[in-house]
Amino acid sequence: MAEAVTENAELGADSTILIVDDDRPFLNRLARAMEGRGFAVDTAESVAEGLTKVRAKPPAYAVVDMRLGDGNGLDVIEAIRGRRPECKAVILTGYGNIATAVTAVKLGAVDYLAKPADADDILAALLRKPEEKAEPPENPMSADRVRWEHIQRVYELCERNVSETARRLNMHRRTLQRILAKRAPK
Repeated sequence: MAEAVTENAELGADSTILIVDDDRPFLNRLARAMEGRGFAVDTAESVAEGLTKVRAKPPAYAVVDMRLGDGNGLDVIEAIRGRRPECKAVILTGYGNIATAVTAVKLGAVDYLAKPADADDILAALLRKPEEKAEPPENPMSADRVRWEHIQRVYELCERNVSETARRLNMHRRTLQRILAKRAPK
C-alpha cells in the first residue's frame, strides 16, 4: 500500500482507500488522482483481490465498481462493512438503476455514482457529512425513465420472474415482456 502525506485535513488520521475496478486505465487514473488528494491508495482489479485486501487491512475509504469480471462489487462493500463498519464507501457503475442503488446504500455505501465519475465527484461523496444532501442532478430522470426503473426494481425483487412481476405490477405478462425488451428511456 502506498503511503501518502495527508494534504486533506478532512480525511482524518487514517487516509487509506481501496479502489476496486476491472478497467485498468480508469483504475490507474483514479488511483493517481486520489493519491494527489492525500489518500494512501491500494487497488484491486477483481472481487477476489478486493476481498483479500479487505481481510488483510480494511480501508477507511473505498471506491468499488459494481460490475467486475468475477462478480458483484457489492460483495466487497459487504465485506468491508463486516470488518470496518465506519468505512465510507462509494459504488461506481456504468449500469445504474434504482434497485442496485438502494441495495448499495443498504449494504453501507455512502453514495452511488454513475461512470464516468471524476475524482472530485468521488472525493465530495466520500467526505460528505451524513446530514449534508447531495446536489440535485442537472438532468433529472424523465417520468418514463422513473416508471422503467420501478419496473426493473420489481423485476429484480421477483428474481427476474416475468409472471410474478406482471402479477405484482397488475400488468399483462406480454405487456411487461415488451417493456423489458426495450432499452431504458432517457
